[in-house]
Amino acid sequence: MKKIVSALILMLLICLGLAYGSHQLQQATGDGGDKVLNLYNWGDYIDPNLLTKFQKETGYHVNVETFDSNEAMYTKVKQGGTSYDLTIPSEYMVEKMRDDHLLIPLDHSKLTGFNNYGKDYLNKSFDPHNQYSLPYFWGTLGIIYNDQLIKKNSVTHWNQLWNPKYKDQIMLIDSARDIMGLSLISQDHSVNTTNSKELVAAKDKLDRLAPNVKAIVADEIKMYMAEGEAPLAVDWSGEAREMMDQNPHLHYVVPKEGSNMWFDNLVIPKTAKHFKAIYAFLNFMSQPQNAAQNAEYIGYATPNTAAYKLLPASTRNDQAFYPPESVIKHLQVYKNLSQAKVEEYNDLYLEFKMHK
Repeated sequence: MKKIVSALILMLLICLGLAYGSHQLQQATGDGGDKVLNLYNWGDYIDPNLLTKFQKETGYHVNVETFDSNEAMYTKVKQGGTSYDLTIPSEYMVEKMRDDHLLIPLDHSKLTGFNNYGKDYLNKSFDPHNQYSLPYFWGTLGIIYNDQLIKKNSVTHWNQLWNPKYKDQIMLIDSARDIMGLSLISQDHSVNTTNSKELVAAKDKLDRLAPNVKAIVADEIKMYMAEGEAPLAVDWSGEAREMMDQNPHLHYVVPKEGSNMWFDNLVIPKTAKHFKAIYAFLNFMSQPQNAAQNAEYIGYATPNTAAYKLLPASTRNDQAFYPPESVIKHLQVYKNLSQAKVEEYNDLYLEFKMHK
């Protein structure tokens, strides 16, 4: 009898130990407990000092996992295997996730810093009344040039990239919507066109750009441009800022005829569990001082107008990164396209890359 009792006690202790270990593991990975926030973010897209500050101020531990594309993030959230509390999709992906019922609406009564955001960055077409999203950063697509290799202010329009004198001198960011988009704009078409003839014409024009293209790359473009490996590049404004910080001879231009104006946004995916932590974080990041610190670290433009006022005058007055209304009115925001059209854009872009 004693052996049976001893065995039962041993089994009970083992079960308790396993339960405790499972609880500890959940806490460590952020799958359980109330004092965690699971953030699914782009790589290096928040000042790590802000995460430390948030954790000290609130007691919530932030688990960060990163993705490298909107599509990869979408797939992971849709699969639902991981309990992400917040993620940061771009404008067209907010629209897609909303339409696919992958987002939880914001409770505006719990947002304490919403009035810090400028009206120009709210109530956009991809999320009317900001029912699902809070703006995080915004920026543009433009041209970066090296004034040691290219005459200053000599390349300010998309069509100038086709000049034969720039043979084998241009680096392009590897992005189908952006590169197809600049070609569409150069032909006075919308970056959201669904007209197949316009798309084919844009691709054909890119084929004529191919002799001027030195390389089509991703993050490496920053290193190459900073080190003077090429005189010209097409990339996003925040990436340009990082390059310019490393090389004072680099300049960023948004073509006056138009470009893409993009928005990255904080949203609550359907997998969310830690709602107190979510709203604590949203309110923390909406505080002007924190938003300004994050903008200084990342290099992209902040939609938080209260934070904008705290930025150095040199940043506030830099029209390449905070363009005037005369430029903004020509910028276009990407819309969510049908899967068939997305594939058409991607297929044509791939043909261009193969042609290159």
